[in-house]
Amino acid sequence: MTRRIHFDLDVLRSFALGVELGSFAKAADRLGRSTSAVSAQLKKLEEQAGTPLLRRQGRGMALTDAGETMLGYARRLLELNDEAAAAIHGAELEGWIRLGLQEDFGESLLPDVLGRFARAHPKVRIEARIARNAELLDRVTTGRLDLALAWDAGVATPYVECLGETPMCWIGAADGEPGWSRDSGEPLPLVSLDAPCLMRTAATAALDRAGVPWRIAFTSASLAGIWAAVAAGLGVALRTRVGLPGAVRVLEVGEVGLPVMPVLGLCLHRAEAELAPAVARLESILRQRLDGFPLHG
Repeated sequence: MTRRIHFDLDVLRSFALGVELGSFAKAADRLGRSTSAVSAQLKKLEEQAGTPLLRRQGRGMALTDAGETMLGYARRLLELNDEAAAAIHGAELEGWIRLGLQEDFGESLLPDVLGRFARAHPKVRIEARIARNAELLDRVTTGRLDLALAWDAGVATPYVECLGETPMCWIGAADGEPGWSRDSGEPLPLVSLDAPCLMRTAATAALDRAGVPWRIAFTSASLAGIWAAVAAGLGVALRTRVGLPGAVRVLEVGEVGLPVMPVLGLCLHRAEAELAPAVARLESILRQRLDGFPLHG
């Protein structure tokens, strides 16, 4: 019979946290352990796996192919463990939570977050609202949302935390050429949400600075409309890599002569400094799920 391997959740947590923080010394400090103790845990994990999970890269460490596979399973096991613990200890949580977020995260994040929370806390009612930045921040400030996940528009609320950054990218149709180049002499057909729109403003300002002529070729009140228009070849949009459907793709730097865009911050806004237990639990699940998104600190 094949020997069964039983991975230690404490070891997996040290491994996953060290990768997330980019330093196992930081992970040791966060977990209240010595660096040597965490090193011993990693050695044990590699012995159980029967293959190296980490390799030297400059002064730091990088994941091997086996390490990347292990990280994915480690996160899933830890999420299930934490979900079980929350379900047992927080089974009596009740109340009402109001969550707001950008449309970019609607399909890619919301179903998993709500599903995990509802399984552990079936007595809590959740109201989710998909909206633009301005509306989300207004609702948090006026107490009509408990939590809001929004792009950083340079407007702070009393209780806000930046979770990371991701580059803004020019997006074109997945099939075929972009249909426009800087040498064509034609204005760039731009696909955008209705004004006011954070990324529409960023796109037009960057194009003006770069001396690239542009025209609004298509506008929509929804992100689904944007993706449909870009996929159909009506123009180019400025968004991030978050939630991109298969019918569109990121245009590579220099591909059509468009300006390189800066990163965009993602912020979590709270209505109160101290969260109710149910809201705090939803926030924890939200943070865990965001670990898989293209964000960097």
